[in-house]
Amino acid sequence: MADDIDYKIIGDDMQIVEIELDPDEAVQAEAGAMTYMGPGIQMQTSMGNEGGGILGGLKKGLKRALTGESFFITSFIHKGSGKGHVAFAAPYPGKIISLDLTDFGGSILCQKDAFLCAARGVEVEVAFTRKLGAGFFGGEGFILQRLKGDGLAFLHIGGTVVRKDLAAGETYRIDTGCVAAFTETVTYDITWSRNFKNALFGGEGVVLATLTGPGTVYMQSLPFSRLADRIFAASAYRLNREEQSGIAGSNILGDLIGGDKQF
Repeated sequence: MADDIDYKIIGDDMQIVEIELDPDEAVQAEAGAMTYMGPGIQMQTSMGNEGGGILGGLKKGLKRALTGESFFITSFIHKGSGKGHVAFAAPYPGKIISLDLTDFGGSILCQKDAFLCAARGVEVEVAFTRKLGAGFFGGEGFILQRLKGDGLAFLHIGGTVVRKDLAAGETYRIDTGCVAAFTETVTYDITWSRNFKNALFGGEGVVLATLTGPGTVYMQSLPFSRLADRIFAASAYRLNREEQSGIAGSNILGDLIGGDKQF
């Protein structure tokens, strides 16, 4: 059974979640997510092999690695008296959301790298998309994360978060990268663009994700892949400009030295 933990989310777009722990309570997090911790907090890094031995821990570590997380997971345990505090930060602009997994039947599917931290007892597992087309073109590939347990889990979602509770048979078509998380009752598939011209020149891609209820869907306005593409494009443009300036500058300097430039 997962620990019942108290928390507060600090900030607007570069958020931090601060967890409050009683003595012997613990929270587990992705390696490198911790921002600060107060007195009495001890870190324990493992493969998550509690009760499963080395082989069990190895399997869990490999599952996490397949979903984009690190092989090891770190637990933060309060060994002092009174209240202890530990905080975890989001890696890029977006929102941190808390999910009580008991509200979603004990598990939820989410994009790779969405997991930030969770109460002790929540497991991060690998999940595969059910359909071949969704796996190839669904933005997240075949592999998703399954968070499983009966406690609180915290996800980081890029940009602004939108939640939709879908009725049975209700369908939303979503940009593939904007699907952040959904319950396992939701059917996930892809739809091809019917208009080839829109696909080529409309900037929305050839396929859209289709999610059909019943269930809950979380969408994000700024997928990390979109942010990374913009940064890469801006960096490549600047590098190209600098290279051109460098070439032009060296030509001018060469002409001056060689006496070919007249003023």
